[in-house]
Amino acid sequence: MNMQNIMAQAQKMQRDLQKKKEELNQELFPGKSDWVEVVFNGKKELISVKILFDGDITSEDKEMLEDMFSLAVKDSMNKIDKAFQDKMGSYASMLDGLM
Repeated sequence: MNMQNIMAQAQKMQRDLQKKKEELNQELFPGKSDWVEVVFNGKKELISVKILFDGDITSEDKEMLEDMFSLAVKDSMNKIDKAFQDKMGSYASMLDGLM
């Protein structure tokens, strides 16, 4: 294989990976806990927050709500990371610094 073919394949792979990354960046990833629902995009930017708790919030509930928000965010982040890993495969770790 000559150097030109290797460079052409590398450039094609780079374009393909960039396209996949852009597609994932546009995708929405909901995260949910008992009281909170959040949505992030693939760039890990917060798109929306919805409080699912219908009652009055007491001081005890406030701490629980904070915990539920944290769980919902973690759920969404895990979905984003898994989607990148699934779609990008072995190249996902190389792209972590680019997100």
